[in-house]
Amino acid sequence: MSSNVPISSSLTAPTPQNTPLNQAPIALQLSRPTVPDISEDNEQDDGEEEDGELSEFQQNMLGMVKGELARILGKSSGYIENLPIEVKLSVEALKGVQVKQNELQNQYKRECLELEKKYLALQTPLYERRNAIIAGDSVPTQDEIDAGEQYSIKDDEDYEPLPKGTAPTASGIPEFWLTALRNHTGIAELITDRDAGALKHLLDIRITYLDDAKPESKPGFKLIFTFGPNEYLENEILEKTYVYQEEVGYSGDFVYDRAIGTQIKWKEDKDLTKEFEIKKQRNKNTNRTRLVRKAHPTESFFNFFSPPVPPAGDALENGDIDDEELDELEEKLELDYQIGEDLKEKASRLANFSSLSNTSPRSSPDDFDDDDDDDDESGGAFEDDSDSDADIPARRRGPPKGRGAATTSTNPEECKTQ
Repeated sequence: MSSNVPISSSLTAPTPQNTPLNQAPIALQLSRPTVPDISEDNEQDDGEEEDGELSEFQQNMLGMVKGELARILGKSSGYIENLPIEVKLSVEALKGVQVKQNELQNQYKRECLELEKKYLALQTPLYERRNAIIAGDSVPTQDEIDAGEQYSIKDDEDYEPLPKGTAPTASGIPEFWLTALRNHTGIAELITDRDAGALKHLLDIRITYLDDAKPESKPGFKLIFTFGPNEYLENEILEKTYVYQEEVGYSGDFVYDRAIGTQIKWKEDKDLTKEFEIKKQRNKNTNRTRLVRKAHPTESFFNFFSPPVPPAGDALENGDIDDEELDELEEKLELDYQIGEDLKEKASRLANFSSLSNTSPRSSPDDFDDDDDDDDESGGAFEDDSDSDADIPARRRGPPKGRGAATTSTNPEECKTQ
């Protein structure tokens, strides 16, 4: 898809500055407005029209208003057209000045990006040292411990120094990154209890910048998630790449062009982005029944690696996508960019002592076996038997915990045709 094709004329291109995470609904823990309950005070009298139903007159008036708004939307006010020719020349001169300002702003943002790259390189040895301590690959030095304690005393008046006399050892910090991500205001909302089983094996999060020195390359950055051996992922490394457009936007900031995620290779029955529903089907011919499992997409942190894709230009021109779908897509794109930009800015600060000071990791995810094979090979002979859901045997376990927890756990052996 061409990067120059706009999603919609009404969409505002997200930039690192105009999509701050602390203004995102996910960070503020806001919800969409809900419809108030109907009470006796606002119940309609008999004979009045029900909510949501417009009379023919109201529908005609609404159509006229929409048509008029569509006609005047984007139409010139006539101010410039009515100016004298001498003033119009001044207006064109202002545009020429703005062009030079844009060129300088573009140069400024490019130099800022190079400065970010420079200091990332300077901090890389510190990140490597940090990772060695977290993983338990290296013994902390006494100087590092003393500097940390001095910082804690200055930062927290209630801090109690650790007892002396214990020699430091190469003791790693278990589930560090899971805890750090869960204590991040915005990202915590993305993590379900089922995700924790995989994220506790997350070893490191790094950032690299794209090489935009080549003529056809574009600026951007890449987030790299490194995992240790686990029962969920075949991938050792998952990446999420964000590409900027070559020129800065109207506001003077970089504009996102697209996002690219790693295709996750899940181990058998371990796809955390899907949930499975158990249904009993009855054969219309033989009246025999069988149990089948059907996969449904579910909320998961790992959906982050499958970013939303803007629609093709042809689909927009042909009107194949309505305004509601475009609004929903815009929200998804902005949220994806917000999370990516925030991780870029805060990946280095996620891995510090404050990331562990709020809460400890929640309980481990439920033992849930998935089965990706939901094809019906009976040629349509079986139909769903909705009256027999209560008869479906299930593995005994506790109730679901948190968002995204599986609603039904089942032994794969129980899904065979009866």
